[in-house]
Amino acid sequence: MASLKENLQLEEPLLEGSAVHRGDRVVDIKGAPTPITKHRTGSWKACKFILVTECFEELAYYGIQFNLVTFLKTILQESNVSAARNYTNWQGTCYIAPLVGAIVADSYLGRYLTTLAFFAVYLIGMAAMSVSASFPAACTGLDCPQDVGSSPSSQSAVFFLGLYMMAIGAGGIKPCVSSFGADQFDDSVPAERLKKNSFFNWFFFSIYIGSFVSGTVVVWVQDHCGWVVGLWIPTLFIALAIASFLLGSGSYRVQKPLGSPLARVSQVVVAAVRKRNVGLPRDASLLHELSEVESMAESDGAKKLQHTPVLSFLDKAAVVSSAEELYSDPWRLCTVTQVEELKIVIGMLPIWATGIVYFSVLAQFSSTFLEQGRRMDTAVGTFAIPPASLASFDAVSVILFVPIYDRVLIPAARRFTGNERGFSELQRFGVGLFLSVLVMVAAAAVEARRLALDRAAAAPMCILWQVPQYLLVGASVVFACVGQSEFFYNEAPESMRSLCSALGLLTVSLGSYLSSLVVTVVSGVTTRGGGPGWIPDDLNEGHLDRFFWLIAALSALNLAVFVWCAKRYKCKNVS
Repeated sequence: MASLKENLQLEEPLLEGSAVHRGDRVVDIKGAPTPITKHRTGSWKACKFILVTECFEELAYYGIQFNLVTFLKTILQESNVSAARNYTNWQGTCYIAPLVGAIVADSYLGRYLTTLAFFAVYLIGMAAMSVSASFPAACTGLDCPQDVGSSPSSQSAVFFLGLYMMAIGAGGIKPCVSSFGADQFDDSVPAERLKKNSFFNWFFFSIYIGSFVSGTVVVWVQDHCGWVVGLWIPTLFIALAIASFLLGSGSYRVQKPLGSPLARVSQVVVAAVRKRNVGLPRDASLLHELSEVESMAESDGAKKLQHTPVLSFLDKAAVVSSAEELYSDPWRLCTVTQVEELKIVIGMLPIWATGIVYFSVLAQFSSTFLEQGRRMDTAVGTFAIPPASLASFDAVSVILFVPIYDRVLIPAARRFTGNERGFSELQRFGVGLFLSVLVMVAAAAVEARRLALDRAAAAPMCILWQVPQYLLVGASVVFACVGQSEFFYNEAPESMRSLCSALGLLTVSLGSYLSSLVVTVVSGVTTRGGGPGWIPDDLNEGHLDRFFWLIAALSALNLAVFVWCAKRYKCKNVS
């Protein structure tokens, strides 16, 4: 490890001026290029504000998520079906909105201004929800203003307006904040490159600090002190998040947007189709690419990508078939870098798809795991443990494991592999997928034992037997979720880093939908003939263990597919 640090220290002075290769695209908040402001911007001096911002934002987000169904049922008087549907629709919006935020960031405003814009929407939405809680139906005890008069319909309208504004705001900033934090480190400087790898660990640490505090303290306040106080507290957290983000403005490195990533991708497809009958040159250097001077002028010094011999049909978009094309519109002639950007995105899709199955496993965390816990003995001594409270073990696992991973496991892996990263992004993601298989194996084993005890009329199984599966969930998050975030940031083309981060977040939503589809199919197939099926209302009459074994098998198959895809994946090659 010492030799690695010495090498980095020797390299860093040689690379001190290497940020110039990025031209004027990376600037400080006042527009000065980073080669001039390098020593007072970026790195941890900027990221400490971003990590605090993320922690406050997650405090607010989970402060709504954890108790949203309770509010819908008890205050807005919705049925179980209606509350579940509204919760699912809201969460779906939270994970589709990142696509909007990413396109705005990559195409127009950049990540700094996009984050501020969506934070403003977020804050207005939170304030609207908090105001709706002041209506009489939501008030309890001393927190209820006596002079407020309104109808239930107006309360619902204000609340849902705020809820979806909050969803758009939260979703819009999700792909921007993590990418903006990673932007603070210069990959060309080895010491900063190592710090960036560590940043993603602590970013998720901040997320789960917020999750843990909201799941314990904020939820308790909402249950015992009323919804006026309970909703204004998350609103305060968003205000603090914005204040923290603005406070760090002077230390940020800001990357200028390179134009619409969707337009760049579409141009390659259109140009390749137009030239489908044109032959490819044997020498790839004859394909169109900007010179260094042209690159500095047109794309502010963005890194160029080297040609790769895959998906060769797309290379036709960079074939110069006439001299006039060099001065024509980009829908007829694209650069090699543009073509390679599309190849990178296509190459990432198989890895991206394996994330959907992974998040279908994590979806059990807030659904079937809770149902399993409700059928177990919740008494531990004189205390009764609510099944939902075991979710805190997931957050605790992440909070404890991130420092161990960052300070112990990675240095050990560096000594063993000789790789400065310890593990590659794909290796890390793969370990997380393996742990997700163990999650379902543990859940299936516990459920099989629980059913055996019930059918033998023995004492019910203690709910603490669920703790291992929750701890494994947290460990898998540290590997898979962090590895996935690193992968989509590091491998994404510079022009579409926010968009690729948003695609990564989309797997969370798609994983939930896949889980719902599997449950529906399993329920339909196993109830044929009038039987109770695997997942009946009374789990003692079913076989939830078989469902868990099915998900474990799907996860194992997903892991095998991932390994096959990862072995064939070619990392991007920057010139």
